[in-house]
Amino acid sequence: MLGESLGMTSVKTDLADQQSLFQSQIESHKGIIFKVVSSYAWLAEDQQDLAQEITLQLWRAYPKYDPSRTFSTWMYQVALNTAISWARKWKLRNQHLTTAEELADIPEPTSEGLDSQALYSLIAGLDEFSRALLMLYIEERSHAEIGEILGISPQNVATKLTRLKQRLRLEVEQQS
Repeated sequence: MLGESLGMTSVKTDLADQQSLFQSQIESHKGIIFKVVSSYAWLAEDQQDLAQEITLQLWRAYPKYDPSRTFSTWMYQVALNTAISWARKWKLRNQHLTTAEELADIPEPTSEGLDSQALYSLIAGLDEFSRALLMLYIEERSHAEIGEILGISPQNVATKLTRLKQRLRLEVEQQS
């Protein structure tokens, strides 16, 4: 009774409503988590850990979500920041997996042709920021949205993408 008179029931209802809305948003955009996790973790147990960490960080950041921004852009920003931090910690814990050649031994998530293994190895060898940039580009996000997610200007996105494409072309040519 005392809790009800102090508005405690409405606090519980608000939290339940917020949890429900959060869960439906996450369910609607779960592909984002899958893409980010697949880009930063290759072992099943690491993928599960990273997916849980991303979901936890999304929940923690949810009260600060600004509804004037698209949910998917905000979600990418939180997920990528979490994945980049996680990947840095993972590298420290697993110093033996440092080169692209060693990363190439990790099984690829799909097997769609002979060239996919080489491409997967190249992507795995990229730094975390370049991987995020490439993933968003492949997903056909605009330079403005990529910039918003990564915290750089659209012009900087264009420059970094041009350099990244040139670098990947050179590496593919060298492997041929």
